[in-house]
Amino acid sequence: MPTFSYIALKNNKDIVKGKVDALNVRAARDAVKKMGLLPTKITDDSISDKSTHNPAAQNISVHKIGSFSLKDKIEFTQTLQILTSTGIPIIETLVFLENNAESKSIRAVAHELRRNIIAGGLTLAETLEKHRRIFGRVYVGLVKAGEDSGELDKTLTRMLELLKKQEDIKSKVIGALIYPVFVILLACAVVTVMLVFVFPAFKDMFDTLGRELPITTQICMSLGLFIRKFWFVPIVALIFLAIAVKQILSNDVTKRPVDNVLLQVPLLSDLLKFANYSNFLAVLQVAYEAGIPIVDCLYLANMTLDNLVLKDTIFAATTKVQQGTHLSVALRASNYIPSMMTFMIATGEQSGRLGELLHHCTTFIDQKLDAIIDKFTKLVEPAMLIFIGGIVLFLALSLYMPLFAAYG
Repeated sequence: MPTFSYIALKNNKDIVKGKVDALNVRAARDAVKKMGLLPTKITDDSISDKSTHNPAAQNISVHKIGSFSLKDKIEFTQTLQILTSTGIPIIETLVFLENNAESKSIRAVAHELRRNIIAGGLTLAETLEKHRRIFGRVYVGLVKAGEDSGELDKTLTRMLELLKKQEDIKSKVIGALIYPVFVILLACAVVTVMLVFVFPAFKDMFDTLGRELPITTQICMSLGLFIRKFWFVPIVALIFLAIAVKQILSNDVTKRPVDNVLLQVPLLSDLLKFANYSNFLAVLQVAYEAGIPIVDCLYLANMTLDNLVLKDTIFAATTKVQQGTHLSVALRASNYIPSMMTFMIATGEQSGRLGELLHHCTTFIDQKLDAIIDKFTKLVEPAMLIFIGGIVLFLALSLYMPLFAAYG
């Protein structure tokens, strides 16, 4: 007969650990209840032993994971949600992930989480807290709220929706930016080819004209000759530029002014604000419905914001809420918060249906974001065509103006 290890509560406060022989997990749980205990975890020792000696699990370590991508987090959460909602214990769920997940990162994380739970008798949230670098504060906080409320499966369902939404927003924003980035790269390639190969080929012809070249032609000729001779200089400059940009964006002191400037750019500011607030409201809603106090909800939701100016705005509002101010009033003090957002939150506070109104507010923000992305795409396409057409026209005129002047 299999042996099961259990962790249970005695008198709803003292933690008791032990072992019991039973035919299955359900029978083991019933046996623990007959002892007058409240079981919180039931672990099949035979499964634990097998997974502990799983060579595949031993060959991967959570410390060697370079990154736990959003896609990995979605797959992990989806499997966790499906199996736990059917009554399968966390340990067995993690064993399944450890042995069957396609991603090495997921297998390594599942192995480490299972090992921590078995060794320390920790809850899932406590174990996730030890790996907050991988899952993030928001994920850990929501799982803890789900465990505390006894509705972990519902919280995981909402968490899965939240993660999929984040992936959808990310893909939409990236999709909107791919075209302009591609056009800029194409323009750089055209300019490089013209300067390095075309203009130098006309040098001898221009020398025979016996005329002073237009200033634009002189600049293009000089740049082309310089790049051909010192080709490594632009490459080094680009590397240093990339490093500088990375350093600027990784430091809050230097990133804040950049974020502030971006919020002043027409249309781009709306794209950034609504993309940030879409994630913010989704987390706020899930956290609030999980029973987390509103101040803690704001702290969790604020962690999803990428723009530091918006993050400062929400932090200031959170401070006011801590002091007793209504959330809608605290948010209304900022010019960066959409008026519809504050109005719907105020309506929810007054009617006592804040969770429901947060859901409607999230839907509204998502619809606005889709409209902004569509508008952004429609405006960017002709703007980029004008941009690259202007560059080609400038280069063509710089190349042919001396010839027109000579034969005119």
